Amino acid sequence: MTISSVLVANRGEIALRVIRACRELGLRSVAVYSDADAGAAHVRHADDAVHVGKSSAAKSYLDPDALLAAARSAGVDAVHPGYGFLSERASFARAVVDAGLVWVGPPAEVIERMGDKAAARAVAARAGVPVVPGSDELADDEAAVAAADGIGYPVLVKAAAGGGGRGIRPAGSDEELRRVVAEARREAASAFGSDVVYLERALAHPKHVEVQVLADAHGGVVHCFERDCSLQRRRQKVLEEAPAPRLDPAVRRAMCEAAVALAREVGYVGAGTVEFLLDGTEFFFIEMNTRIQVEHPVTELVTGLDLVALQLRVAAGEPLPVTQDDVTCRGAALEFRVNAEDPDDDFLPTPGEVTALDLPGGPGVRVDTAIAAGDVIPPFYDSLIGKLCVWAPDRDAALARGRRALAEYRVEGIPTTIPLHRRLLEDPAVVAGTYDITFLEGFA
Repeated sequence: MTISSVLVANRGEIALRVIRACRELGLRSVAVYSDADAGAAHVRHADDAVHVGKSSAAKSYLDPDALLAAARSAGVDAVHPGYGFLSERASFARAVVDAGLVWVGPPAEVIERMGDKAAARAVAARAGVPVVPGSDELADDEAAVAAADGIGYPVLVKAAAGGGGRGIRPAGSDEELRRVVAEARREAASAFGSDVVYLERALAHPKHVEVQVLADAHGGVVHCFERDCSLQRRRQKVLEEAPAPRLDPAVRRAMCEAAVALAREVGYVGAGTVEFLLDGTEFFFIEMNTRIQVEHPVTELVTGLDLVALQLRVAAGEPLPVTQDDVTCRGAALEFRVNAEDPDDDFLPTPGEVTALDLPGGPGVRVDTAIAAGDVIPPFYDSLIGKLCVWAPDRDAALARGRRALAEYRVEGIPTTIPLHRRLLEDPAVVAGTYDITFLEGFA
């Protein structure tokens, strides 16, 4: 590899995941840390570490200048952004490359294009990928009303630069649309620095299915099959599985081929995820995540691929070591996001000390975490404690393994989402795989 050292511009379990991949590839890893993370696991496991600022994310992990200064002082060759923080910030990717470093991700212009939802829809349309019926960018409220008349209510107002479920508002009438367009513009401007919005038809009870893709700089593109991410609350994913249950094989094949076509069309390089809404046997492109996903382990478990190692190899200029025929899907995997949140109190964040921790183990069980007993979940970042992942030869066995592993998983000191996951695995709709993206909103 032409890369010998990597700055991991992130924290928590994903930073630790990248550090471990670096070690297996013989690469020197350099962690970054805020005041709150001085004693964190990713700092302890890296070969070197650089302090980048105060506990606030805005003054540490979201500070491009501090991260670039850390890269220079540590003498690294490359920067891996993980997920979240600056991972999909095109200006940061461009600044990394301008500094003479390798960006472990797609080119900045690809991030920019796919980060603009309206532009991404245009790319998908050129690639022949179905998109949800919708509008172009809206000039004003009357343009929104005119567009909705052609699309048909209900519609969703969506931020063109959005992500993570923010900047999205449903509307069922002209009057409601005028009101929520203004709300969506304000939220989008605050969250993304752009108040541009557009409309999409609101599908009643779709599933959220995404396809993992890998691409190199030599024209190689493969898909790694799909994940069902429909179990989400307020558009934040809670439980994911691969492969998607009850998915027609012909639809799976068409969806995966569409994801590859889109990646080729946009000139993608690295690991990315193409997200679709599935309505019966019809699927529609909604967005592309230009980074490694939180839920990448379920794909690793069913394919046997190390997606993070492949990210690093591709960034170093290597061709993908696999063709599409080499990528197979075996068995079934589930990922449970264990968060420091109280599901019985409207998912209120519960930062604090983890006074005791017992992690599950045994065959087919993987836990991605950077937390140990005695560690404190800080209030400054997301609430993820860890990701419990299970694999088994079939879905029923994976569900049973998930129940067993969740029974073993013990976190004391703070409320977590573990009880919610236990309840989910006893629900008939989850067991049958018939849930959709509306399911968790009404789940008690």
